[in-house]
Amino acid sequence: DRLPAIEENAIWIRQRNLGCGIVGQTAIRTDDFDRVKACLLKVTEERAAIVRDPDFDCLAANTAAGALICADPSLALTETELNSQVLGLIGRLDPTAARFAFAEYGRWTRERDRKCNLVGKENVPLAELSSAEDCLADHLKRKTEEIAAAKGDPKKVFGRQVAARSPDTDAVDFCAARIHAANSCGNFLRINRVYALDSQVTDQDAQVTGEIEMVVLAPFTMCSKVASTCTGTCWDPRTGRPQPGVGSKERSGEAFNVTRRLRVQRTFAFVKAADGWRCREDELAPVNSGTAGGGS
Repeated sequence: DRLPAIEENAIWIRQRNLGCGIVGQTAIRTDDFDRVKACLLKVTEERAAIVRDPDFDCLAANTAAGALICADPSLALTETELNSQVLGLIGRLDPTAARFAFAEYGRWTRERDRKCNLVGKENVPLAELSSAEDCLADHLKRKTEEIAAAKGDPKKVFGRQVAARSPDTDAVDFCAARIHAANSCGNFLRINRVYALDSQVTDQDAQVTGEIEMVVLAPFTMCSKVASTCTGTCWDPRTGRPQPGVGSKERSGEAFNVTRRLRVQRTFAFVKAADGWRCREDELAPVNSGTAGGGS
């Protein structure tokens, strides 16, 4: 999937510039020009060498799980093979089914990270995360076996689940992923993390308040159909806060840039059915609250 790599590369460019002394739009002093130029050249050449290496494809290793996998040749090879098989299956689907399949595969990854206790541990030294390696290996093995058992039929892998087992974080993630797939949000946003903050459950229905963190993969206007259906609200460009109910005449032309992180809180309603808990939503709006930060 090229979209996480786009995000990672944008983050790397920002970090490279800061490391070489380029801060925002501040002009570079004449005396510093040669030093900054040499720094940019050196760091970029090192980056290019990594990108050209055919045996090390870890461009999108910007999570704790990604770093662990990339640091272990066996895990990295298994994941590369799994990704190749998944992309092969998705390539056999029509465009609509393929969107839902990509969303489902992303949800598998987030669920894996939650089950392996790796969420929010991007800055933890790898040596302290080694206990999660077996969990990652088990996940990759299980998914590889599941895809092999499908014998080339993507419908045996994707689109089978239409309900969540319990009204919890996994259920919120499942619902948000389907909303994003239905609205082509993956063209603009990737769901990064999902948390269930609160829940009220009865025998037949439930309300779960969840927080969803999304990463901008392609620019889109802060007040637009994409903003409303994919993030749940229009946004105020001055405060980075939700601005619900803004009419079309008041819409700002300002856009979110790549790598911006948007967090929204929203209460999802679930109904219990024979196959689990179903969330009947077609968009995220309205959200309870939210923030827009990071990026450039």
